Amino acid sequence: MAKLMLGIPKGSLEKTTVEMFAKAGYKIEINSRSYFPAIDDPDIECMLIRAQEMSRYVENGILDCGLTGHDWIVENGSDVIEVSELVYGKTGRNPLRWVLAVPESSGIKGPKDLEGKKIATEAVGMTKKYLEKHGVNASVEFSWGATEVKPPRLADAIVEITETGSSLKANKLKIIDELCQSTTRFIANKDTYKDPWKKDKIDRIALLLKAVLTAEGKVGLMLNVKKKDLETIVARLPALERPTVSALTEEGWCAINTIVDEHVLRDIIPQLKAMGAQGIVEYPLNKIVL
Repeated sequence: MAKLMLGIPKGSLEKTTVEMFAKAGYKIEINSRSYFPAIDDPDIECMLIRAQEMSRYVENGILDCGLTGHDWIVENGSDVIEVSELVYGKTGRNPLRWVLAVPESSGIKGPKDLEGKKIATEAVGMTKKYLEKHGVNASVEFSWGATEVKPPRLADAIVEITETGSSLKANKLKIIDELCQSTTRFIANKDTYKDPWKKDKIDRIALLLKAVLTAEGKVGLMLNVKKKDLETIVARLPALERPTVSALTEEGWCAINTIVDEHVLRDIIPQLKAMGAQGIVEYPLNKIVL
C-alpha cells in the first residue's frame, strides 16, 4: 500500500510541530533513539530531518512532503511546491528573522564596515548575496552551531536566525541589520503533487494545520439572552464571523454561539452578565476552518 513520506523538522521546531499535529488530529510519538517517529495514520510514514536539509530531500523525492523555513528553501535553491504558509516557531507565532549581529563593543555599525572581516553563519549563500548587494568583500565561514559564541574570537560578526533576540542579548551581541524574514512552509515534491491520492492527502493535512493556527488564541462563547436585549449584546461581541443565533424553548429567549479572541473575555464576560446574559459558557477550540 502506498504511503506518504512526511518530514518532521528536527530541532527547535520539533516539539511545536508535534503539538500542532496533535491538535490537527495526528498523534506523533518520537523515540529519542529513532529518526522514524510513529504516527497514528497508517497512510503516513514520518522521518525526522533537520529543517536546513528538508527541502533538498523533498526535492529529490526521498520525502513526499515536509515542513521547513522559506529561508532554507531559498538557501538550498530547492525546486519544490510550497503548499501552505504556516506562521509558527519555537516560542511564538511571528516570522523568524535572519539578522546581522556583532559584539556590543564592536565598531561595526553597518554592512559597509564588514569589509575584510570574518562572518560566521549557517546561511552561507544568503550571507554572500547580502554582501554582494552591498558591494562588500568579507570572509563567510560556515558555522556548525552555537554561532552566537563565535564573536569576537572566532568571527567579527554573525548572521543568525532569531525569534526574540534573547539568545543574542545573552551573548552580548547587538543586531545591526536584518537580512530577511522567514516563515515555516509545508512543502511537497513536484512529482508527488501530481499523484491524485498523495495530493489529496497533503492538501488535507495542510487544511488542518492551517485550521489549528487560525484557532490559536480564540475560544468559543455561548450565552443565553432575552430577545429584547439581542441587538445590544450582539453589537458588544467582537466576533470572528457573524454569531449564530437560535431560539430557545423558553418564550422570549435565544442562544448566541460565537468565536472571540481569548484575551478579551476577562472584560467582556462581566459586561455581558451585567447586560442580562445568562448561561455564559466559554469552550476551547482546536481548529477553525475558514
